[in-house]
Amino acid sequence: MKRFVHRVVTKLLPLHGLFEKYAFSSSPAAAFFNPFYFSRRELYDNIKELGGRLSGAVLDVGCGTQPYRHLLNCTQYRGLELDTPENRKKKKCDFFYDGVYFPLPDGSFDSVFCTQVLEHVFTPELFVREIARVLKPGGKLLLTVPFVWDEHEQPHDCARYSSFGLRALLERNGFEIIEQRKTCDDATVLFQLLNCFIYKKIIGNGSAFRWGIVNVFTAIVNINGLFFNLILPGNSDLYLDNVVYAVRRDPPGELPVRDGEISSENGFSA
Repeated sequence: MKRFVHRVVTKLLPLHGLFEKYAFSSSPAAAFFNPFYFSRRELYDNIKELGGRLSGAVLDVGCGTQPYRHLLNCTQYRGLELDTPENRKKKKCDFFYDGVYFPLPDGSFDSVFCTQVLEHVFTPELFVREIARVLKPGGKLLLTVPFVWDEHEQPHDCARYSSFGLRALLERNGFEIIEQRKTCDDATVLFQLLNCFIYKKIIGNGSAFRWGIVNVFTAIVNINGLFFNLILPGNSDLYLDNVVYAVRRDPPGELPVRDGEISSENGFSA
C-alpha cells in the first residue's frame, strides 16, 4: 500500500510545473496548484489596478524575477536588486545596490514599484528616503508589504507593518498617501496561513513525492478557503498585506546625501 501511494503521489510531479505557471496569478485555476494562492491573487489584482496609475520611467526596487512587470504602466522599466552573488546569478535586474544607497541620480524616475521587499530592510527610514530621492517631485510610489506572514529568507527578515506604522513611516520620509488597502482581510487569511504552514513542513528537499503531497493539500485548503469566505464575516484588523499608492512630496524634506553623489542624467551603474 505504501509503495502504491508513493507511485500515485510521485505521478503528481508535473503539478510542480503548474505551480510555477500560476505562482503569480489570480486565475481560479491557481487555487488547485499554488499554496500561496490567496496572497498572490490579492497582490496580483491590486497591482494590476494600481499599477495602471504609474507612468513614465519606473524603477522596480527589489525586482526579483520581475513577475509583475507586465502589470505596470510605464514607458521605461528598470529593475534594482541587492548586490549579492545569488542575486547576480538568478535575478533579472539592471542595477545592483549595496544595501544602503541606490546607485542612481536624484529625481531620475517618474514612478517606483516595490513589492514585498520592505520587510527585509533593516534600515527602513533610509530605504524609504532613498526611494523618495530617486523619484521626481510628484513621483508615484506603489508599495506592498506584509502585516501577517511567517519568517522567510532568514536571517534577512526584519519587520511586519501595521497600516498605521506603514503610513507613519512613509509620511515621515517624504510621501503623501493617496490610497491604502489591505489584502485578505477575511477568512482567506486563515487558510493562507494554513497552506504556508503545510508547505513549509512538507516540502523539505522538494522531491516529487513531497510536491505531490503539497499539491493535494493545496487544493483542499484553497477550496475550503473559498467556501468559508462566502459564509464568514470579514475582519479588517487581521489581514495579510498592505498595499499603498503614494506620491512624493515637493519638497520631500531632508533626504540623505552621499559622498560623491551621482548627478549626471545617465549616471547609472550596473
